[in-house]
Amino acid sequence: MPLSIHLLGGPQVAGDGGPVAPPRGHKVWALLAYLVMADVPPSREQLVALLFAEADDPLAALRWNLTELRRVLRSAGGDGATLAGDPVRLSLPVTTVVDVDVIRRGAWSEALRMPGLGQELLAGVTVRGSPAFDMWLMMERRHLAAASEGVLRESALARLATGDARQAVQLAGRLVALNPLEEASQTLLVRSLAAAGDGIEAARQVARCTELFERELGASPSAALAAAARTVTATPTAGPVARRAAARAQLEAGQAAIAAGVLEAGLDCLRRARVEARAAADPALEAQALAALGEALVHAARGRDDEGATALHEALALARETGQSEVIAGAARELGYVEFLRGRYERALAWAERAGESAADDRERGRLGCLVGCVLTDTAYYGRAVEALDAAWKTSEDSGDTRQAAYTLAMLGRAHLLRGETAPAAEALERSIELARADGWTSFLPWPEAFRADVDLARGSIDAAAERYEYAFALGCQLADPCWEAIAARGLGVVAAARGDVVGAVEWLLDALRRGNRLPDAYVWVEAHTLDALCEIGVTHRLPSAGAWVEDLTRIAERGGMRELIMRAHRHRGRLGDRAAADLARLLASKIDNPVLHGR
Repeated sequence: MPLSIHLLGGPQVAGDGGPVAPPRGHKVWALLAYLVMADVPPSREQLVALLFAEADDPLAALRWNLTELRRVLRSAGGDGATLAGDPVRLSLPVTTVVDVDVIRRGAWSEALRMPGLGQELLAGVTVRGSPAFDMWLMMERRHLAAASEGVLRESALARLATGDARQAVQLAGRLVALNPLEEASQTLLVRSLAAAGDGIEAARQVARCTELFERELGASPSAALAAAARTVTATPTAGPVARRAAARAQLEAGQAAIAAGVLEAGLDCLRRARVEARAAADPALEAQALAALGEALVHAARGRDDEGATALHEALALARETGQSEVIAGAARELGYVEFLRGRYERALAWAERAGESAADDRERGRLGCLVGCVLTDTAYYGRAVEALDAAWKTSEDSGDTRQAAYTLAMLGRAHLLRGETAPAAEALERSIELARADGWTSFLPWPEAFRADVDLARGSIDAAAERYEYAFALGCQLADPCWEAIAARGLGVVAAARGDVVGAVEWLLDALRRGNRLPDAYVWVEAHTLDALCEIGVTHRLPSAGAWVEDLTRIAERGGMRELIMRAHRHRGRLGDRAAADLARLLASKIDNPVLHGR
């Protein structure tokens, strides 16, 4: 057996002889977890501040714990492991299995075998006298809980795609048990029950979930929950030869209808294309139809990402059988996009890596580069994000993928804006708007317009910003797009705050949160970004709800691993008087390549 490190549940280190004797003292486990999960090796000074500040001789305490950790690793047969230096670097043999790494970045089939899946990080470990570490531990526990949920979700969707609905029900049930107030999880369980032929239990689950949400949240779930209980069927209409032609015709008609904004008719065509292709025993064509259906459900049909992901998993399985690299790359990328929207960034990057192995043309490479750049932006790796997005929009434009170029430029402008770089942000956003208008893509305009208004606001042009936000908000409402409405309403709230209207600012920001959350598959970064603005106002003016808003921001940002927003949440907490939170915020800020933070 290779060296294995299990940090979920009761921690243990194991080797050829099984689990080794635990170390003396809980801080050794704390030290191991921090070193394993750190993006950048920490200095000894940072480790002392985090874990040993209360000791009589903090550096001696650190040295003792490092020695004890080396002993544990050696006892498990980890002779190739090294632990030394300043900063302290933990190097493990390449064969080492670390459960948190597998669950964050491994394939779902591998992660599902981890015994600690769904359990708490360092369960039962108590570290006294280290409040900053306690906060870090809570942050990572939330993040790994979300990662475990992501693994179970992917597993259930994959089982649905292969027709194993009963196993999907079991996995979705575990997912709901971990987080019963997550509507997307409840929807997946209902869809799995319906697919397994248990319509009565699916209806009962809808009723149970509705009662739970009304009791605990004071609101009913969206229509997507009840819709998941309905199964869609279609039957072929002609003989084998005509079926192939019918499938192609339905596929083309469905794609044309979706592009023209005729959603339900387009989805019906794509579903029929899939059925006709299966009846014609043409798995390659069936994979293409499923990929088109999945993409349409993810991008055009709001609130139906899980249904789209199921179709994409089916497309992926068929495309592998038939050797269709283009379909494999596109389906994997779209599955990564679904994970990106919900803040499961490590899963998104894992899908992007798989897509990259099959990407064969510039059109696909441009789209894939945009996804990676967006993930890096949300997780505050800004330098790498700007590089990825800058290359991606040029690739998309050169390949004639105008809408993708417009989208990528908007995301590039956002990345520059978050770094306080208003000139390149304005340039990218204006080019995005120009391309979208030239292509007639009016439905996209609220997104770059809202960020272009952010540039005006950053430059002190409040009236110009307000005008752009109002336009973006009105158009978003016409389109009934929760994300577009939310980002523009956030801007109007920030404008109200800049004009001294605190009450109006809070009303707009709370309204933005309501709008953005009315469907279960909204872009979670927008919610966190809006909460950050609300916290800034609440903390500055010492509003009664400020503490609750900070807690909401902390929970959402930590679950997703949104590093700058995590730092901001702890900074807000520090401004409310929590010294340990302020210390942790400074530690987190030191690891983020954002000139705005370092200037502060």
